[in-house]
Amino acid sequence: MPSAALDGLLAMARDQGASDLHLVAGRPPLLRVAGELMPHGEPLDPAAVESLLLPRVPPRLSRVLEVEGSCDFALELGALGRFRVNISRHRQGYKGSFRLIARTIPTLASLGLPDAIGLATRHHQGLIVITGPTGHGKTTTLTAIVDILNRETSHHIITVEDPVEFVHARGKAMISQREVGTHTRSFENALKASLREDPDVIVVGELRDTATVRMALAASETGHLVLGTMNTPSAAKTIDRLIDLFPPGDQQQVRVTLAGGLRLIVSQRLLPSEGGKRMVAAAEVLPGSVPLWNLIRDSKTFQIPSLQQRGKGLGIIRLDDSLAELVRAGKTTLEAALKVAEAPDELEAVLAGRRQPMLTPDRRPPAPAPDASKSAPVEAGKGLFERAGALFGKKGA
Repeated sequence: MPSAALDGLLAMARDQGASDLHLVAGRPPLLRVAGELMPHGEPLDPAAVESLLLPRVPPRLSRVLEVEGSCDFALELGALGRFRVNISRHRQGYKGSFRLIARTIPTLASLGLPDAIGLATRHHQGLIVITGPTGHGKTTTLTAIVDILNRETSHHIITVEDPVEFVHARGKAMISQREVGTHTRSFENALKASLREDPDVIVVGELRDTATVRMALAASETGHLVLGTMNTPSAAKTIDRLIDLFPPGDQQQVRVTLAGGLRLIVSQRLLPSEGGKRMVAAAEVLPGSVPLWNLIRDSKTFQIPSLQQRGKGLGIIRLDDSLAELVRAGKTTLEAALKVAEAPDELEAVLAGRRQPMLTPDRRPPAPAPDASKSAPVEAGKGLFERAGALFGKKGA
């Protein structure tokens, strides 16, 4: 009976167009629709929530839930579709959060994202990062990019996810999806093993710690295209975060790696549509380019906003420009756009026609553009490879 009751709640969430379902003791079932939590039905008592949730916890994670107080897994329910699940304990009992995963693999067009993002898949090596706050569609965008590679290339693609959300069908490429906790012990171990599996593309569900980022950067320099996500608020902050994860003695080596190897950063936000029935995406797009690489190498990432102001010819799209386009097209409201804008006053003035977008105070051009492949000293990369080599030599996958 509890199984059928949970299935009914998940079916209701699908029918209502919700992105998430929350089951909490003492509260009615809560659906997140267009970013807002909406109660449905009567409050659930602690015993009812426990009977709904605990039978769905995989046996391998029962001990994890008991010891650590929470666990994450994917739930496949046939016609109901697939769900990413977190179950945790709190003061009043158990709590379940169910993220509804779309039944079909999304495309960039269906997500309302620029087709230019897909151009990054033409690179044979380097790093692509999808960023944004939690719950703003990073995994969905990453899936759409992987789908391009799966349909259009004959690459060997290895994904490492926690858990596996979208399941890719067999395409032109050969794709292997590994789940942390089920098929491998950790992201680090899976990355280490993947380099022995003749991959062309490595997809990391989340670049969450120094060891994972170190190995991802090393892989991106050794002939692999590496894709991953990070919880950072902007493209410029993503670059700073990638560098700051490392101790000061290693940071120049990381700058050299990124200067020439960084192919694309997409930072996105989801905001309610004009009618409030769904979410639409605004994207900041920062492709790799020689001017950007110079700023990274020379520790001048504070000048990236200035580069973005004048970089349309490089394929750069600012977040506020994307928001303005959504408002002009009637896809969202000005009020919703201002809440996530980087410069709300400027965005409002531009949309009102009072002025053109302003340049940031720092208007100095970047240094002359040398050949990135020749300008990075060989010695600067040794530390990174030595550490990666030490990790590759350890046991475990």
